[in-house]
Amino acid sequence: MRKTFLAAVLVAMPFAASAADLPMSYTFVEAGYTQVKLDDDFLDDPSLDGGYIRGSVAIAESAYVFGSWAQASKTYRYDGLKLKVTLDQPEAGIGYHMPFTDRLDFIADLAYVRLGVKAKASLDGASATESDHVNVGRVSAGVRGKPSARTELWLKAGYFDGSDLDEGKFVGTFGGQVSFTQTWGLVGEVQVYDGATQASVGVRASF
Repeated sequence: MRKTFLAAVLVAMPFAASAADLPMSYTFVEAGYTQVKLDDDFLDDPSLDGGYIRGSVAIAESAYVFGSWAQASKTYRYDGLKLKVTLDQPEAGIGYHMPFTDRLDFIADLAYVRLGVKAKASLDGASATESDHVNVGRVSAGVRGKPSARTELWLKAGYFDGSDLDEGKFVGTFGGQVSFTQTWGLVGEVQVYDGATQASVGVRASF
């Protein structure tokens, strides 16, 4: 029995080493569910639900471009008044990564972000819609690493500002991935910024 166990370990070792040596991919596509919780005392339940899609493409050894789009909405009812609030956030940017070790990278990115909100009110067959948006630039820096062969974690701190804002805001991002195969993985991420917390869960295909 001991010989059988040793043989199994020896057979598994090349696969374990191969999995551990897999680099973190900066070319991927992912999509999933997102929820935005607003710091708003006016709304009874300030949690809006929706979906997102995101992609990244490595364009050089240490550089990549990325883009994403997320939308979340919720409908509220107050004594016959129906109010639907929709948030949308497209984003595009360029990033840089540099290895600290075989399992840990320094990451930094610069992005354009459009934060939009739309409110549609309906009452007794009549309706009215109001919308607004702000355009901001965001810069972030942090680390991305592999605690194990099948897991990844990343942590970033950033700052965004623009002419549409009275003052700049700080943003923090924490996320992770569990890989089922070399291509497929389950990802989760939480982003916190002034007045809102956005949590996402999705499926990622890495190439």
